[in-house]
Amino acid sequence: MDVWEPVLVLLGLVAGGLLLVRGVGLWLAADREPLEAGPFSGGPSPGEHAFSRFHVRWYPITMIFLAFDMEMLFMYPWVRVVSEKGPSAVAEMFLFLGILFAGVVYARREGAFRWT
Repeated sequence: MDVWEPVLVLLGLVAGGLLLVRGVGLWLAADREPLEAGPFSGGPSPGEHAFSRFHVRWYPITMIFLAFDMEMLFMYPWVRVVSEKGPSAVAEMFLFLGILFAGVVYARREGAFRWT
């Protein structure tokens, strides 16, 4: 049991901290509906609820955005090590970009970039 005592103490502290933060949040929360409150930092008033549904045509655009976002996520560390790794790193990146480009070609062929 000596090995598990620090783990249990830490788990108790984390649970107590979470309950404390949740309690303070409930204590300070305003009693109003989301659409009754005005914008915090300016801008127009919301026209619909934040949990409303979006049209289905936005989902392919979202997937394409995420694909290119992942591309950037993998390219930043690659830039840091490409000089150390040499030509093999360049070849691997072109292979990665080729796979992404194949995805863009597929999306274009399926009509993901058309709005009508």
